[in-house]
Amino acid sequence: MRPKPFHPEIYNGDPRFVKNRHDGCIWHRCENRTLYADTDRSAVVYHANYLRYFEFGRASLMRDLAYPYVDIEASGYVYPIIELGIKYHSPLYYDDAMWVHTRPGNLGKVKLSFDYVIIHGQTGEIVCTGFTEHCALNSAGRPVGIDEKTQKLWEIFPK
Repeated sequence: MRPKPFHPEIYNGDPRFVKNRHDGCIWHRCENRTLYADTDRSAVVYHANYLRYFEFGRASLMRDLAYPYVDIEASGYVYPIIELGIKYHSPLYYDDAMWVHTRPGNLGKVKLSFDYVIIHGQTGEIVCTGFTEHCALNSAGRPVGIDEKTQKLWEIFPK
């Protein structure tokens, strides 16, 4: 199945954020490049490595929103992944440039999610789409409500 069109344009003059011309959604973006170690015997990026690219996008988004994971953890919270999904559309190969697009997804009382689109850096072709769902835990590992700063970031992130 073909993915929905994704045509990013720089948003408000800040190259870290783009607006999808197709649906108007705002996304954070960061550039990355595949390493030789990311590929498998068939010379394509091994499927599980896309989850590392999702993490890179997620961490970059939170850092650029002035709430990096190191600060989240210092405030007594962790957000482990409890569910994920990914659809592959086109492969990446060694040394391919990519754009990792990330945006806050759903926000619940103890769970939140991120959405992702990775596009090929040269062709603009959609490589994969996906999501991760996370649960808020305190430092003792018990589920708790999402911290106030994270809630606020989800509320103010442009839709």
